[in-house]
Amino acid sequence: MKSRLPFTKSHSRVAVVRLSGSIGTGRNALNDEGLAPILEKAFKKGKPKAVALLINSPGGSPVQSSLIAGRIRRLAEDKGVPVHAFVEDVAASGGYWLAASADDIWVDFGSIVGSIGVISAGFGLPVFLARQGIERRVHTAGKSKSTLDPFLPQKEEDVDRLKDILEDMHSGFIAYVKDRRGSKLADDPNIFTGDFWLGRRAAKLGLVDGEAHMMPKLQELYGKNVRLMRYGSKKSLLSRFGVTLAEDAMAAVETRAHYARFGL
Repeated sequence: MKSRLPFTKSHSRVAVVRLSGSIGTGRNALNDEGLAPILEKAFKKGKPKAVALLINSPGGSPVQSSLIAGRIRRLAEDKGVPVHAFVEDVAASGGYWLAASADDIWVDFGSIVGSIGVISAGFGLPVFLARQGIERRVHTAGKSKSTLDPFLPQKEEDVDRLKDILEDMHSGFIAYVKDRRGSKLADDPNIFTGDFWLGRRAAKLGLVDGEAHMMPKLQELYGKNVRLMRYGSKKSLLSRFGVTLAEDAMAAVETRAHYARFGL
């Protein structure tokens, strides 16, 4: 009714999607399957003037990062809606991949940004098994089926193969950042070493566009009376009653470890 009345002023609407936590396939992690309906609604419902991504993620799965970022770009281009990213504590590794899907990236001076690299980590237990008198028996069809088995001694050829895979994945990450940030990036070889910086330094490197908090920046861009429409995932009923307590605890430990890499 309001839109039909003369002399009424309609407020610009901006959809806000919170992307908080590690990225992966776990039930509580950020992943494309879980975010798909949220992003679809954010870009389509109420014809928003823009979509704001509120990001606080230390990264995780490069594949899920790519899938989520790809979905954001497809929706933005299909609907002709600009995307703004606002970083809270951290947008590192896959978290930065998500931020780079936006048309511009804004940070707090203390936000941690970067870590454009790929990592694979694990444990080797063959000495422990030997000391316990445990014999590991492995039978395979295909010489590479036992690659990087943590219960067998590490093989040089396995490590070389893993490094090749990590380098290929890293190259894809670098290509995406260069494509999205373009000429904004400084000519600095340290950008793609996996290093990370606070917001102000990240702005000088061209990884972000500057320092700004979400509400003041959106008011600057879309008017003082801009209306925010917030979207995010909700916990399932079973999760609320603690039915998945063990799984949630393990996920929390893993997420905590991701954040700890950045002193958070």
